[in-house]
Amino acid sequence: MEAKIVLLPGDGIGPEVMAEGQRILVRVGEKFGHRFQFQTCPMGGCAIDSHGTPLPDETLDACRASDAILLAAVGGPKWDDPNAKTRPEVGLLKLRKELGLFANLRPIKPHEVLLDASPLKRHIVEGVDILFFRELTGDVYFGESGKKPHPSGEEAWNVMIYNTGEIERVVRLAAQAARGRKNKVTSVDKANVLEVSRLWRRTAARIMADEFPDVKYDVVLVDAMAMHLIARPRDFDVIVTANLFGDILTDEGSMLPGSLGLLPSASLGSSGPGLYEPIHGSAPDIAGKGLANPLATILAAAMLLRYSLKLETEAKAVEAAVESVLEQGFRTKDIAAGGPSISTGEMGAKVLAALA
Repeated sequence: MEAKIVLLPGDGIGPEVMAEGQRILVRVGEKFGHRFQFQTCPMGGCAIDSHGTPLPDETLDACRASDAILLAAVGGPKWDDPNAKTRPEVGLLKLRKELGLFANLRPIKPHEVLLDASPLKRHIVEGVDILFFRELTGDVYFGESGKKPHPSGEEAWNVMIYNTGEIERVVRLAAQAARGRKNKVTSVDKANVLEVSRLWRRTAARIMADEFPDVKYDVVLVDAMAMHLIARPRDFDVIVTANLFGDILTDEGSMLPGSLGLLPSASLGSSGPGLYEPIHGSAPDIAGKGLANPLATILAAAMLLRYSLKLETEAKAVEAAVESVLEQGFRTKDIAAGGPSISTGEMGAKVLAALA
């Protein structure tokens, strides 16, 4: 097949890990007979510096015209001034909104050979296999916001907002995925306090009862889920939740495997290109040192092959190559537990060799 893939290296370690992700996609094309056309575009802090905006119009246009988008990382202390006119993360929020990417998929599945790298005990994380569905286009990130003077200084607000349709579509997607897994969906909300969560709960319950009666369904309050993820994560299969809660819970869940450098994510809509990225940040403290773990970006490339290009065999080949490299004992510093480690480029080369 032929496909146009936009690359957004971004900031910090982004260009380093992106280079390894692109190398893997190039090798997949060679190995399986596909033609991938790559276009690299600015986004994030680097785009603020070069274009005055974190998402230049030409980058957005290229993304719209693509078959899939691979993003590395955006942000860093250089652009963290709370009084700044704009911030790198604004570009990511706008890209999701403009492309209609309403569902963020984050798989949490520790590698067997790295169970001891987790901060939790082996018996807690062994066998964990969770797929998070985080709604992406609603909630406090897109509701009305503002600030005004207050007798104590200032007052600020962000409005949490959802409509029925936004909730329905992400719950449907989660339930459809559950049918191909353990057939269980857990919805997370704060319905004991928030009116928005009460709408979420009513809507999710109706969709599950009317359209997915064969799928096991339960509801957990967000504060309880924060505890359950640490105490009994094996009890969950597919978890669906709102934007703010999902942002926090998926970052908490990402530590179950022991490193942010191991987990990918996908942001999908009803049509058009999907956005794929590692869940880690830009890690400016190690940028340019060859210390970054590229495996999350490589696994994000595998998700790109699976969900946007419908190349399941190729996606499984990349995932098997990563697993093989880990089983051989190769580690970047973040997962080496003080033992021998290899560089970003060396890890990418090992995966390339395993893929070949």
